[in-house]
Amino acid sequence: MASAAVDGMRETLPPERRMGRIFVELADTLTDDFDIMDYLDNLACHGAEVPGVSACAVLLADPVGPLSIVAASSESARAVGVNQLRHQEGPSLQAYQTCAPVCCTDLKAALPRWPHYAPVALAAGFAAVHAFPLCWQGQAVGAFSLLRAAAGRLDVPAAERAGDLAEAAAIGLLHRRTVRHHESLTRQLQVALNSRVLIEQAKGMLAGYLRLTPDQAFTLMRDYARAHHLKLTALSRALLHGEITLPAPSRE
Repeated sequence: MASAAVDGMRETLPPERRMGRIFVELADTLTDDFDIMDYLDNLACHGAEVPGVSACAVLLADPVGPLSIVAASSESARAVGVNQLRHQEGPSLQAYQTCAPVCCTDLKAALPRWPHYAPVALAAGFAAVHAFPLCWQGQAVGAFSLLRAAAGRLDVPAAERAGDLAEAAAIGLLHRRTVRHHESLTRQLQVALNSRVLIEQAKGMLAGYLRLTPDQAFTLMRDYARAHHLKLTALSRALLHGEITLPAPSRE
């Protein structure tokens, strides 16, 4: 996934060039060292960078089953995503099932529509949500939710950018599945689930040891992984085994 050097390069590029780099990144799913959790976490971060968006949660489906994997740009967004899976209710599920965007400009008004999802999203500090399917030519592989702290809808350029991100990710993931059809899809899903468990364990350990919030611990891990060209899963395993020690971030 994106290295620190590439991240730095993107920051200095004009917006249209930077978006081009992101789309290339999302299309690059056939490398031998492809890591699904790195990919989804990067997609969540790109979603959270859409103007007007506070956080992003990505839900991925098993090709032979339901939505089952959550990646997110923050802990609050992750909790909202997990809630959708637990209760099988919410905008990402609807976007995935219909292969169409779902827009809710006021979550308070959506309490009758989503009695489990809406209260959790509101309690997490979100007031509106836009969900986009990861869908290409009628094939859906997941969906992502763009969560807003303020009620209202995304403006047209922001919504178009979000739709483009979702489409690019869907094409990349479907292409990988087509080319790698001989691999066990169930095994791929289990690898992704195992990776998420490792990442969560390492994040919790780091948060406790350095007295950080889960969000701060994950940011520290992601920044270190990118700076040292490591996969998040590999870094998490090394942290849990005591092979790598991360310094506490500056509190200035």
